Amino acid sequence: MKTRPIATAMAIGAGLIVLSGYFIPALDFIRIEMIQWAVVAGGTAALVGIGNLFTVHFQKVRRREKDSFYSLTLLVSMLGTLLAGMFSLFFNRSLAWLQPAVNAIIVPVEASLMALLAVTLLYASIRLLRRRPDWMSALFLLSAVTIIGATAILPLFLRDIGDVILSWMSLLLAGGGSRGLLMGVALGALTTGLRIIFGIDRPYGGK
Repeated sequence: MKTRPIATAMAIGAGLIVLSGYFIPALDFIRIEMIQWAVVAGGTAALVGIGNLFTVHFQKVRRREKDSFYSLTLLVSMLGTLLAGMFSLFFNRSLAWLQPAVNAIIVPVEASLMALLAVTLLYASIRLLRRRPDWMSALFLLSAVTIIGATAILPLFLRDIGDVILSWMSLLLAGGGSRGLLMGVALGALTTGLRIIFGIDRPYGGK
C-alpha cells in the first residue's frame, strides 16, 4: 500500500518530464533518454510475454491437451525462428536469406488477416444497418461494399481503367479512413496519457 503513492509520483513525474521536453529545449535530452528506457522496458516485457506464451503452449503439449498439435506447431516455429535468427546474427552476419521465409509465411498470413478483416467489416456493417437503420449506417455499408467490390472486380474486367479507379479509391477513400483511424488512436493515446499524468487513471496499481 505504501508503494502506490511512490508509483503514482514516478508515473506523473515521468509523464511531465517527457511532455515538457517537447516544449523546453533544456529537457530534450532527458526526454530522449527516458523514451529509450521505455523502449528497453517494452522490449523486455515483450520477451517476457514470448516466454510466457512458450511456457503455456509447452504445458499444453506436455499434458497432451486437445488441439495440442497447434501448440506444437507454434513451438517449433518459435524455436526455428530463434535458431535461424541467432545463426544469421552470429555466423552469417546477414538476414537477407530469411527474406524468402518472410515472403512465404508472413505475407500470406497478413493477406489472410486482411481478407478476414474485410469480411468482418462487411458483416459488421450489415448488422449495424439492421440495428440502426439510418443514413450513416447505410453510408458505412455502401463504403465497405464499394471498397471490397472495387478491389476484387475492377482490376479483372477494366484493366488499366480499373487500376486507375482503384488507385484513386485507395488514396482518397481508404487513405482518408486510415488517417481518421490514426487521428483517433493519437487522440485516445493523448487522452490516456493526460489522465495518467493527472492521476485519474492508475494502471500501475493505484486506485
